[in-house]
Amino acid sequence: MTVNRYTKMAYASADDMIFGNSPNPVKAGLDLEIGAGYTTPEVNYAPRPEAGETKEKLVKEYERITRDIMERMVQVGFPAVVLETEHVQQMTNNPTWGGEVANAQKAIMEDYHDEYGIKCALRHTPGDIREDRDYLQLRGEKYNTLMESFEEIAANGADLLSIETMGGKEVFDRAILRNDVPGMLFAIGCLGTMDMEYIWQDITKIAKKNNVVSAGDTDCAQANTAMFIAGGLLDKNLAHTLAIIARAISAPRTLAAYEAGAVGPGKDCGYENTIVKAISGVPIAQEGKTSTCAHSDVMGNIVMQCCDLWSNESVEYHGEFGGTTVQCWSESLAYDCALMNVSLQTGQSKNLRDMMVLSDKYRDPQGYILAYDNAYKIGEAIVKDSDDIYLRAKNAAVECVNLLENADPKLQMTRFEKNALADASEALAGLTDDSDKFLSDSLEQYKDEVKVFRPENYGL
Repeated sequence: MTVNRYTKMAYASADDMIFGNSPNPVKAGLDLEIGAGYTTPEVNYAPRPEAGETKEKLVKEYERITRDIMERMVQVGFPAVVLETEHVQQMTNNPTWGGEVANAQKAIMEDYHDEYGIKCALRHTPGDIREDRDYLQLRGEKYNTLMESFEEIAANGADLLSIETMGGKEVFDRAILRNDVPGMLFAIGCLGTMDMEYIWQDITKIAKKNNVVSAGDTDCAQANTAMFIAGGLLDKNLAHTLAIIARAISAPRTLAAYEAGAVGPGKDCGYENTIVKAISGVPIAQEGKTSTCAHSDVMGNIVMQCCDLWSNESVEYHGEFGGTTVQCWSESLAYDCALMNVSLQTGQSKNLRDMMVLSDKYRDPQGYILAYDNAYKIGEAIVKDSDDIYLRAKNAAVECVNLLENADPKLQMTRFEKNALADASEALAGLTDDSDKFLSDSLEQYKDEVKVFRPENYGL
């Protein structure tokens, strides 16, 4: 397989971007189309820890989860749902466990589809088990087990294949703690992209062989780490301006999955997905206000702006007053989707989109950059040098800094944020445009500074 770079934007203008619609919709599962004119809830869940003691217990737990979600969707009258099973490590390390869970879930979903006509699809997301206690082992025996896991789920009922890859994380973890913007560029934009191209060509082959969908990835290991360290408006562990620069750099890295053959929908926790959709036109999942069961962020409404699937992030399965957690969260997601869908049907979708955006755009630098108008500008910077993985990541970072330095006065930044932005701007201005020089210099520097960095992981 070859890698096909995106050289132009999928949309003529940012204003054309809207939830529930994608230039390249995806058919998946049981009569479901994603990005074809409507939004669909995607429920994300985790089993209770004790359920992982044996394969039998785990399969039973996922059967309960699946039945609860499907039952609630039908009870309240919603037309479609996607289930996402993010693997616990036992399922990926023992590929037949993941296969049996997928098979059991799909059987239940087929029953509900046959009886009630509910459109549905099953996403499985194996864990990236290539991380050792001391170092990443991106290629070798652990990689083979990971691919075996994909083979098992694809053959046993999973409709959408996803993963959250770890490539570049060993360098990123050092860089982010030192506010090292060139290190972030090398880790996410270069190493992360190299790993993505390698793994997604193989995942796509497995998807095609089994006639299922090679869906997409997210830079959870790096950009989300930065977002979580940055925290809320009272936190000072990491500037939010740095966190959003990391997010901008993550967009070309996440894009690499689609360049290697994935077709979407992109995964929920990729807050960079609006940028990716602007470039690629693939449908995307997003999470925001509905992910408060798993984490807090400052962008709860804005990320709904262009979603095709609307997700809740992972919630542990247990009882609540309103039913089990998966029933409560699936219902909340579905009501949000109903609102978006009726706005599409009544010609009010852009008004709803813009209200979502304005409710968060000036709350924080992260929301400001991810608003669809600015996200589109980041996308334009990326495709300008689409064939060079270093330059396109650098362009994304530089454009992010430019947008913040010339931001609308309604976006108020503290002295702490402005100082971090100025330092990042200076660091980026000092970088070479010579990709080979940047890569060789970074390789030398981080081989020395990061003892667990192994260039052979990336074919270097």
